[in-house]
Amino acid sequence: MKVVATNKKGYTNYDIVETIEAGISLLGNEVKSLRMGMVNIKDSYAVVRNGEVFLLNLHISPYPYSSSFVKYDPERERKLLLHKNEIRKLYGKVRERGLTLIPLEIYFNDRGKVKVKLALARGRKKWEKKEVIKEREIKREIGRELKKRFK
Repeated sequence: MKVVATNKKGYTNYDIVETIEAGISLLGNEVKSLRMGMVNIKDSYAVVRNGEVFLLNLHISPYPYSSSFVKYDPERERKLLLHKNEIRKLYGKVRERGLTLIPLEIYFNDRGKVKVKLALARGRKKWEKKEVIKEREIKREIGRELKKRFK
């Protein structure tokens, strides 16, 4: 599994309730751009519309060696590939107050297919984010101290 992009802000700004793996419908030159790591998922999110799930604000830069004759929109809506019962389950949970769908990772699986790790998440308040950052810093310092002592 080759991870192409991770959404680090997703882990700090949201409480992850549940994760799910989904396929994504892409054009050929978008897959090539992904292989080069030319993607940004920082502000992207997913919506359920008409029984389908779409990923919005996912920026995949144009492949530099592709034809310039074709108009390319780097932030177009991209359809996520899920089973109908998974979509229904997600739709029911997203309708709850405060839950959103965010992508955490984009990666190539062992077969070479592009997959998106989606998270059903609840937004954190500003003070909760600060607490998480403080806890992370404390864990790092403890790890450093232990490393120094047992060296």
